[in-house]
Amino acid sequence: MTVWFATPFWTRGTSLRTMSSSVDQRSAHIVDVLSAEFGASMAIDPAAFRRKFRKMAASPFAFYRGSAALFYADQLGDFADDRFLDERTSRVWIHGDLHAENFGTYMNASGQLVFNVNDFDEAYVGPFTWDLRRLAASVALLGYGKALSDTAIGELVAGFARSYLTELRAIAAGGDDAIGSITLDNADGVLRRVLQQARLNTRVDLLAAQTTIDNYERRFSLGDGVFEIDAPTRDLVSAAFQDYLGTLPTTRLRPVAARIKDVVLRKGVGIGSAGLPSYNLLLEGHTQALENDVVIYMKQAQVPAVARYVTDESVRGYFQHQGHRTAESQRALQAHADPWLGFTELNGAGQLVAEVSPYAADLDWSDVNEPEELTGVLVDLGRAVARMHSVADDESSHDLVDYSTEEAIVAAVDNDEPGFVTHLVDFAHAYGVRARQDHQLFVDLFRNGRLPGI
Repeated sequence: MTVWFATPFWTRGTSLRTMSSSVDQRSAHIVDVLSAEFGASMAIDPAAFRRKFRKMAASPFAFYRGSAALFYADQLGDFADDRFLDERTSRVWIHGDLHAENFGTYMNASGQLVFNVNDFDEAYVGPFTWDLRRLAASVALLGYGKALSDTAIGELVAGFARSYLTELRAIAAGGDDAIGSITLDNADGVLRRVLQQARLNTRVDLLAAQTTIDNYERRFSLGDGVFEIDAPTRDLVSAAFQDYLGTLPTTRLRPVAARIKDVVLRKGVGIGSAGLPSYNLLLEGHTQALENDVVIYMKQAQVPAVARYVTDESVRGYFQHQGHRTAESQRALQAHADPWLGFTELNGAGQLVAEVSPYAADLDWSDVNEPEELTGVLVDLGRAVARMHSVADDESSHDLVDYSTEEAIVAAVDNDEPGFVTHLVDFAHAYGVRARQDHQLFVDLFRNGRLPGI
């Protein structure tokens, strides 16, 4: 059995002088990658990135979440060896930031609550194993944070890998044996509880938390990162909204649902959105009853980290702008996506537009600690990822990937399934060690003022 030591992987068996040099080299690499990824945005809003980096400093997992660019740089570096990639399996529509906390519930266009992958801001077309590796390493970090043994962590990753392949094979064989989307009809255990909790949420509760009634009309509440905007800005947002309506696949909204009642600016939205402007729009619902009002967001989209490491110009040229990329990726990867999902431009920058849904609930890993429960969850996540990878191919309405991805992946893996499972388990352990040590280096860089621009 392989034993994964806590000593830095780049220092084992080296002298103190070489060790210091290696640490310095890795630290410089971290600075270079983060500066290339965030430098322009840091110059615009350094305070937002100080907040972001303090969140990343909190734990190895938080650092890993916020440093996808470093992960992808390593996929072309020390971890470039991947025998399961070929011309087709290197060109799959992928999530781009598939870590353990990017799963949750949503209400699909058919009115069904689904537990699935969420947050498609980093989605792109690239090697399918990059998604699986990123998820596997996040499981290693999650398990380490819960003080699980290396053996237990390896078993969790192996269970995920086998479940992924089982579901993908079933889909490739015609789908009769595929389990399909995770819903209240087939979920059990932890994920059923998450779906049930999401079902208790209501639009009325969401509106009560974000708005107030003034003179018989609903308006956004201000404060806690929510700010008023001036009239010229509102006019620009309103014009962008009108353009967005034309990007909806089928506009079944009554005319009253397109009326904007209020607009506010939001700041400090998430680790991945530091420095990016985001607007919330309050819309008249499908009736004039106040409880039917709808909240949508218009958020500036950014270049996904993985795009810097995929050189296929046919992929890059497929998208009008980053808002278009994000919306099209979500539609491609998520069956029956949010009916409000669309895109637009504002001040020359691509924007993603979607509903602030009352039915969105993330999986809370703090409530899932024992290996038995974790095993069941990881098996379900394997199914969800397999379905995601199989949706956006030759049978979808998108022509960027014009072949059966499930058949291509199964063909690449089937000759050596045990080797594939071992590949992901070994990667999870090795990159978990790297991420924990990188986190220590990052904290020292940040607290000693060695990250330029902030």
